[in-house]
Amino acid sequence: MKLRDIMTRDVEVLRPEASVLEAAQKMRSLDVGSLPVCNGKKVLGIITDRDITIRVTADGRDPRSSKVTEFMTPDITFAFEDQDVKEAAKIMQEEQIRRLIIVDRNKDLVGFVSLGDLAVEGDNERLSGKTLEEISEPAKPER
Repeated sequence: MKLRDIMTRDVEVLRPEASVLEAAQKMRSLDVGSLPVCNGKKVLGIITDRDITIRVTADGRDPRSSKVTEFMTPDITFAFEDQDVKEAAKIMQEEQIRRLIIVDRNKDLVGFVSLGDLAVEGDNERLSGKTLEEISEPAKPER
C-alpha cells in the first residue's frame, strides 16, 4: 500500500512570516502538535508544540513578535507519496517521530501521515505496534 492511500490531505500550514502566537493558536484550534511551515507548497520546516515550549517560552521570547521561521526545525524528515507504507514506518522508527510529512516528487507538500494513520489500516496493526515501540524507545541524554 502506498502512502497516498492513507495520508491526510489538505494539511493546514503556516506561512514563514506567521508569529509563534499564531502557530500556537492554530495548533490549539486544530488539536495538533505540529504544523509544516510552507512557502506556497514548498516545505521550509516544521514547528512543534515542543519547539514553542523549549525554544520560545523557556528563552522568554515574545510569541507575538517571534516568527515561526526563527524557531522551526528546518531539516525535516519526509517521505514521497508513492513510497510504501512500510518504508514510512521504518523512517518513523529510525527518526523516532509520530508524524511524517508527505511530498510529491517535486518535493511539494501533499499530505501528512501519523502513527494513527498506520494503525487504522487493519493489515498494518503489527506494523503500527512495532513503529510505536521504536518511536517510544527512550533517547539517550546528551552528556
